Amino acid sequence: MDLSVVIALYNERDSLPELLERIHSVLAAPLGENDQVPPRYEVIFVDDGSTDGSWNFISEQAGKDSRIHGIRFRRNYGKSAALYCGFEAALGNVVITMDADLQDDPAEIPALYNMVASGNYDLVSGWKKKRKDGLLSKTIPSRLYNATARMVTGIKLHDMNCGLKAYKGEVVKNIEVYGEMHRYIPYLAKQAGFSKIGEKPVVHARRKYGKSKFGLSRFVNGYLDLLSLWFLARFGKKPMHIFGLFGSLMFIAGGIIAVWLIIQKLYWQSHGFPYRQVTDQPLFYLALLVIILGMQLFLAGFLGELISRNAPERNHYHISERR
Repeated sequence: MDLSVVIALYNERDSLPELLERIHSVLAAPLGENDQVPPRYEVIFVDDGSTDGSWNFISEQAGKDSRIHGIRFRRNYGKSAALYCGFEAALGNVVITMDADLQDDPAEIPALYNMVASGNYDLVSGWKKKRKDGLLSKTIPSRLYNATARMVTGIKLHDMNCGLKAYKGEVVKNIEVYGEMHRYIPYLAKQAGFSKIGEKPVVHARRKYGKSKFGLSRFVNGYLDLLSLWFLARFGKKPMHIFGLFGSLMFIAGGIIAVWLIIQKLYWQSHGFPYRQVTDQPLFYLALLVIILGMQLFLAGFLGELISRNAPERNHYHISERR
């Protein structure tokens, strides 16, 4: 199988006929300059609990065309779950993901396919350079989000959350998309050892049918997910390195303050100077609080190490090849 097109959707019944027709039209011709025949391809629709009849159309098309496959969720689980199941089912050497709302143009598929099939890239992300969304509702939040993502992940992409992406088949088989981590698939790929990540400017069309599922909560959650992913990638297998470090520093700082207060009190007392009892000083209680918090952080790191050592994936590594 040359190509798998994975489409996660939720209530996009009106756009599906046109989308599928345009995909078939694009893939009816050879994709590469040296190709003589059209690619062998499959289109995998993942219905994320739609209630508008989307599944009826998918089921009907799958019954007529063996290249069409459908996966239907009993309820709405989210885009990450849909992509996970789509990736699991994909058989293509190259996998392309796109949204079902016709804002991603199927005419971009050949260029994305060739960038990956040539071996120059493991993953290519689309870049909606000229967005057709509202300035305040999506464009500005998207730019702020992408600027933060570039700074945290170190991946120089202008549009990390673009739904139109192309992957080597082995990439999608070596990453686990969960929660709402579909926004950070390039970062997941980088953590799995796929460092050849590029981007391509793509056409962004206005939504033709239905309404956007984007909301402020998804924008806020995106930042929280990014921090979680960064933290787990860096300290997931060595929690003591972060909790133990800060716990030890806090314990030492609190101990130094407490000892200094005691020595100061004894010195003033021995020389006949007026002095306050150690327990009358607020700084002493602050030092005790810092000591206790330091101990708790250290114990958190210790427990994290115990959990990490007993995790079933503790010795799970991504192997490129064997000889």
